[in-house]
Amino acid sequence: MLGQLRSIVQEVNSARDLQSALDIIVTRVRSALNTQVCSVYLLDSDINSHVLMASQGLKAEAVGRVSLQTGEGLVGLVAKHAEPINLSDASKHPSYFYLQDTGEEEFNSFLGVPIIHHRAVLGVLVIQQRESRRFDEGEEAFLITLSAQLSGVIAHAEATGAIQGLSPSGQKTEDTVFPGVSGSSGVAIGRAVVVFPHADLSQIPQRPAKDIEHEVAFFKTCIDAVRRDMNDLYEKIAGQVAEEERQLFSVYARMLDDNALGNEVVARIRQGIWAQGALAYVANEHVRTFEAMSDDYLRERAVDIRDLCSRVLFYLQAREPVEIEYQDNTILVSEELTPSMLAEAPKDKLKGLISVKGSGNSHVAILARTMGIPTVMGAVDLPYAQLEGRSLVVDGYRGEVITSPSKALRSRYREIIKEQEQLIAGLEGIKEEPCETLDGHRVQLWVNTGLMSDVMQSLDQGAEGIGLFRTEVPFLLSERFPSEQEQYAIYREQLEAFAPKKVTMRTLDIGGDKSLPYFPIEEANPFLGWRGIRVTLDHPEIFMAQIRAMLRASVGLNNLQIMLPMISNVNEVAMAQQLIKKAYRELVQEGVDVRYPPIGVMIELPAAVYQTSVLAKRVDFVSVGSNDLTQYLLAVDRNNPRVASLYSAFHPAVIAALQQVVTLAKAEGKPVSICGEMAGDPGAAVLLIAMGYDVLSMNASTLLKVKSVIRSVSMDVAKDLLEQVADLDDAQTIRSAVDMALYNAGVDRLLRSSRTH
Repeated sequence: MLGQLRSIVQEVNSARDLQSALDIIVTRVRSALNTQVCSVYLLDSDINSHVLMASQGLKAEAVGRVSLQTGEGLVGLVAKHAEPINLSDASKHPSYFYLQDTGEEEFNSFLGVPIIHHRAVLGVLVIQQRESRRFDEGEEAFLITLSAQLSGVIAHAEATGAIQGLSPSGQKTEDTVFPGVSGSSGVAIGRAVVVFPHADLSQIPQRPAKDIEHEVAFFKTCIDAVRRDMNDLYEKIAGQVAEEERQLFSVYARMLDDNALGNEVVARIRQGIWAQGALAYVANEHVRTFEAMSDDYLRERAVDIRDLCSRVLFYLQAREPVEIEYQDNTILVSEELTPSMLAEAPKDKLKGLISVKGSGNSHVAILARTMGIPTVMGAVDLPYAQLEGRSLVVDGYRGEVITSPSKALRSRYREIIKEQEQLIAGLEGIKEEPCETLDGHRVQLWVNTGLMSDVMQSLDQGAEGIGLFRTEVPFLLSERFPSEQEQYAIYREQLEAFAPKKVTMRTLDIGGDKSLPYFPIEEANPFLGWRGIRVTLDHPEIFMAQIRAMLRASVGLNNLQIMLPMISNVNEVAMAQQLIKKAYRELVQEGVDVRYPPIGVMIELPAAVYQTSVLAKRVDFVSVGSNDLTQYLLAVDRNNPRVASLYSAFHPAVIAALQQVVTLAKAEGKPVSICGEMAGDPGAAVLLIAMGYDVLSMNASTLLKVKSVIRSVSMDVAKDLLEQVADLDDAQTIRSAVDMALYNAGVDRLLRSSRTH
């Protein structure tokens, strides 16, 4: 059975479109289980029905025409409960609904299993038989396993159709939503410009050919160049390898002939597709076909085809570099956006960003927040290669991409954009006002930064200090470890810009989803592995260079604070402090007039929450990293779209942990700050000041919203709200209670912020 499963999955993966995939499924499953009928029903939400999309055994003319309304019949029952139904005589079940024109009346046995992707039921896979019997456990398990493995393929095929504006059954559709993770809040409406790395066949977008004859001629010259390369290699290795291995290069050259791959690519170009897209399409089709073959030798030929076509692609890209045409309302799209892609786009034309891969904490997302560009990361189900030139909506608040937006949806989002512009303009007047509640309780609003451009925007928004300077950002943007002198120049610029305001520099925090290209960390579970302080303590030479650069940069300014990330025990603090003192003594001995700075710890791990008292005794301040603390408390990767709905800083356990940290730290007489997305959420900020946090540190773009809310409530209201949510046991209920409090305070217009869920 396992071999059959693998074979079916491979063959379906090779299908060129949704209908081909479904036809393969019903044909192969009917054969594998030796049953008379196999059918697939898919949900078409536009007509609120499950449509018979493919069948082997039912009448062919019924496919695509027959449907069941949602909840109707046995198929509807399977979808409703998201559970299999196995019946020996289907007609006797109370939910049985006879479908005319299908010929199913002669089949008694029925087994239906749901096709589920990301908790949503896409449809139902059904097998039927004339004989009245229950399908056995092995048959049911086979169907369930196959359904689970194929759900992603079906979802991707459906998504590709949705990009074309069509539902599974071929109906015109609009407002298709693809979920991701918010990288930067805001809303953008525009047209997609797909960017991609060179020489990667899997990432070439489909674009129209501007001049078909030119594209054909250009492709043929590149084919000729590769064919010459193959012939040269054939001659070059004469006598070095066995003759049968040498012949491979002759085979390569023949594969490019007009009656082989080359002809298929030319035919696709003549259909109006640019040469790179045509080549990628043909190559990927052949690769999938060979990968699905059962013969090991033939399956390995997929590598040969990929290599050969990559060589052709190299020539196409090298000889005629693609000039990207940026629209005035560009939505930049890529499988994985990089800072260089962002840097090449004209800032005045860039309205939004979409990255299929990546996280809300990647440096592209950090850059996007700095620039104020609405961004969605981790949109894993988005068929990005099909998006070129298409109209899109980027909802950076919800972390969603919407394709084929209707006029009504566009109008609604334009209102949101207008509302936000008015809101931002209305907040300008409080830049210089203190951040204090109606009854005079003072709170400091600091910012999180990573680049000099962050600092300038932060100062413009009235920030009172830097609560988190991400020192890893310069490391991420470099091609090697920055020297002590290079780091000194970066840190000095930050400290001078903010002086005399405090600047809290976090020591190098790499690992997890932040790896350096020149210092790769490959682990099975990186978030529970070698990251943060663990890396730098294992490499004291890196740590010492950074600390020396920080201390030297603070000379004459004396506004530096140093913060240690990912602390899980007191020994890590002790070891780090020893190294900091060593660096300090070295500089003093060198005649540098430097002051010893305040040292703090980040509370990001559950272990640190429980050790807050002993940690606070050893340091000068405590700062909570709300993003990682929430992630580790809930065991939810906040950057994973599949579990993003489970991530919530309003979870009762997170609220309790935050309260415990501030209570224990204050008992030791130490100031407490919080940095992360939660600090920049206007509703969460009310809870945090009620808990007793002295400093809220956030992205500069949210600072004035938070200040506006805090200036609109009293501490009594904030404490009443905190007391109310302490008795609640659900994150959504707590979120609703906070929203209601803001509504009552008259600042509900600020609810549409960078939500912490």
